[in-house]
Amino acid sequence: MGQKAHTRRTAMAAALLAATVTASLAAGCTGGRDSVDDNRGKPPPRQSQSPSPAESGRGGDSPLAVKIDNAAAARPQTGLNSADIVYAEQVEGGLSRLMAVYATKLPKATGPVRSARESDLELLRQFERPTLAFSGAQSRLMPLINKAPLDGQTPGKVVGAYYRGTDKPAPHNLYLRPNKLLSSAPGADALTTGFHYGAAPGGGQPEKSRTVRYPAARFTFTWSADQARWLVSMDGKPARTTDGKRMAPATVVVQHVKVRGSAFHDFLGNNTPYTETVGSGKAEVLRDGQAYDVNWKRASAADGTDFTTADGKPVNFAQGQVWVVFTKA
Repeated sequence: MGQKAHTRRTAMAAALLAATVTASLAAGCTGGRDSVDDNRGKPPPRQSQSPSPAESGRGGDSPLAVKIDNAAAARPQTGLNSADIVYAEQVEGGLSRLMAVYATKLPKATGPVRSARESDLELLRQFERPTLAFSGAQSRLMPLINKAPLDGQTPGKVVGAYYRGTDKPAPHNLYLRPNKLLSSAPGADALTTGFHYGAAPGGGQPEKSRTVRYPAARFTFTWSADQARWLVSMDGKPARTTDGKRMAPATVVVQHVKVRGSAFHDFLGNNTPYTETVGSGKAEVLRDGQAYDVNWKRASAADGTDFTTADGKPVNFAQGQVWVVFTKA
């Protein structure tokens, strides 16, 4: 009996130790708030001690997508000129927000980083499990992001990936070090957008300037023959990055899409617009000082977007950065 009691006590002690370790690991995995509330100025939490994807050697074929704040208080932004693609969408209150996609080059820093939206998940399905860097999202949206085929990276998940700058007030001062999330730029093959690059198509019309208006924001693209680029202005002011350089894509796409209400609202009760990027419609492609009226089609979320002329031929973009501005059809 003494030996059995001793064995039973030993087994109970081992079980108790295992339960304690399991509970500790579970607490470390949940970690409370991994995201940053847009209305808080606190530094990003550092509860995670997991190695960064970069330290694990992650480069692969997946691009990095970063949600970029575009409120007036967030300007000038950092690292936008290194992006291969910049998407502009309407958000609450008629304002705009950007998504920068990096594949051929990673800047030292980019931002200010801001929260994700539901329609981002549909847009990002065109890529092979992209990394999405964002400051957080409302609690009802986070489960959808966690289930999406992407690698969501919020502050607190990777030590040293995010930091608060001193140049702007919170929440417009959260920045990302991309090399903490990717070991290297994955390369152009990661841009599975369906875009074609090459010689300009025929049938264009001379275009000096094009403005896209949202209820409380506007973008203007002005052709510069000297730079062979479209100079960006936002809300009537030249758009520059923190290094003083003008934002100047080689190609601008004004894509007319359905913009509807989503099931989500901001903390003021404003409905979050949902930008539908699957379907078909009209678009204008601006390149080389010319404007081309084209059709766009994206059959499913897993597909890229085809831009074609009236006779169905693919429309080539100019080599260099592309801005896609979604506007209500």
